[in-house]
Amino acid sequence: MAVIENGGICCWKDKIHLKGGSLISERNQHEIEHGRMLASKGAESIWGWESPAGKVRAQRRARLILSRLPSGYKRSYLEIGCGTGDFTRLFSQSGASITAVDISEDLTAIARKNLSANPDVDVITSSFEDLPKDVKFDAVIGSSVLHHLDIQPALTQIFQLLKPNGVLSFAEPNMLNPQIMIQKNIPWIKKKMGDSPDETAFFSWQMSRYLQTAGFSDIQVTPFDWLHPLIPPLLITTISSIGRVFENIPVVKEFAGSLLISARKGSD
Repeated sequence: MAVIENGGICCWKDKIHLKGGSLISERNQHEIEHGRMLASKGAESIWGWESPAGKVRAQRRARLILSRLPSGYKRSYLEIGCGTGDFTRLFSQSGASITAVDISEDLTAIARKNLSANPDVDVITSSFEDLPKDVKFDAVIGSSVLHHLDIQPALTQIFQLLKPNGVLSFAEPNMLNPQIMIQKNIPWIKKKMGDSPDETAFFSWQMSRYLQTAGFSDIQVTPFDWLHPLIPPLLITTISSIGRVFENIPVVKEFAGSLLISARKGSD
């Protein structure tokens, strides 16, 4: 059921606003506003990727995401939520052709500047939901973006965007991590930390179930990452080594900061 509200269109389940002739969901409007805030205040600093430890985390995260993908120069990847292009740059080192999409014009403007010298990357400003369904990719990838989306419809769309035997590979926040659980569930802390209103985090078993429901196989959801971006440079190597040990200890590993998520679409 829909009603007219303040000159726009809205529905009870998910408010829809009419802007520039196109419909924008309330969730997407939040993400556009969030992107504007990130661009104005320094996205990488808010995300924690600019610190010495943050840069080490980013490089390892990108390597792990790429490690789940098919190899080969002719591959085509779709990156969802490219932001300022920091991870796009790391992903492009695989030699693949990358279509990088983000809903925020403010962030994609920065990404285009950062990636202007890379001919294999095409940055597009669009909501994920509005991507054309007839263009298929060998892989759909991203860093810390699925938790911004309405996850079950998003996974269904990713499945549709993949070629036969295509792979999904993402790194996302782990809801079992104590800091993540507090940050994502207490509104005033969430706002103070620079999160958008609708973002969340995932339990590993929850994500596995979502992927299975969407039709994926070869599902792997692996907790990783014990290196906090505020770790001092002198302790990065030590904490990284300890973190690798924790990632292999049953029960303990479940509380790591992130989840490495991958799955495969079967052949037609």
